[in-house]
Amino acid sequence: MQNMGEGDCPFEFNFDPATFKVGDTVSYRVTGSLAGFPFIGQIVEVHDDHVFLLSEPDKPESRVRGTRESRPVVEEADVL
Repeated sequence: MQNMGEGDCPFEFNFDPATFKVGDTVSYRVTGSLAGFPFIGQIVEVHDDHVFLLSEPDKPESRVRGTRESRPVVEEADVL
């Protein structure tokens, strides 16, 4: 992306799990071989201890379960 690190990020993230709501954009992490790479998803369900995200906004079948923390964690098997 252009101008990364200069405040011009085209996304607005919610990093506060206490305020997560449907429609929020979050940065999430994936376990395993994809650990260390940042991913972006949209929250579609919020529960007490987890969230469901769309990993690909235009594909409803891309729903994945993530932990409810500032950057949710998704199991690698769920995204491959």
